[in-house]
Amino acid sequence: MTDQREPWAERTVEMPPEGQNPFRSGRAQVGPARRAEPTGPHIPTGTGWPGETGSIPRPVFSEELRLFRRGARLMLTGALFAFVCWGLWAISDGGNLGTPFALFVLTGLVALGLYALARVVGRVVWEKQLGRVRRSARGAHLVTAVFLAGVGIAYLRQIDWVVSAWSWFAGLF
Repeated sequence: MTDQREPWAERTVEMPPEGQNPFRSGRAQVGPARRAEPTGPHIPTGTGWPGETGSIPRPVFSEELRLFRRGARLMLTGALFAFVCWGLWAISDGGNLGTPFALFVLTGLVALGLYALARVVGRVVWEKQLGRVRRSARGAHLVTAVFLAGVGIAYLRQIDWVVSAWSWFAGLF
């Protein structure tokens, strides 16, 4: 080995004279593959390759209820906004409240159907196609809240004094 005080270029390995190649072509020698010995009994987790019999385990009902509650405030906020707008519309109409109440109940049923549809689509796309685990119902709650907010705005657009106030406000700018 050369002296460590020499510059780097001078400390490189000497190559043999031309014509003698120190390298050999061919395949590298690889030893047999070693398998780790199992440390205990096999515990199936239900996950695996796509198409196997195992699938993502479904949570128990209490866990499903806890997942349902995540994001429920979004839907409740949309429902409250729709209810207030419906109330303003029903009162400003000045007639019988039977028909507006039936319309609001029908709107609520459509919102519940939309929520259920969003949950089914989430299950099919997120869990089945992508193989992911859903940790909340926020997406379905958000879709339903946007629908309910749109319904509330539609109620407000039917009130004369709200439309005239909006037109006046928009005319300022």
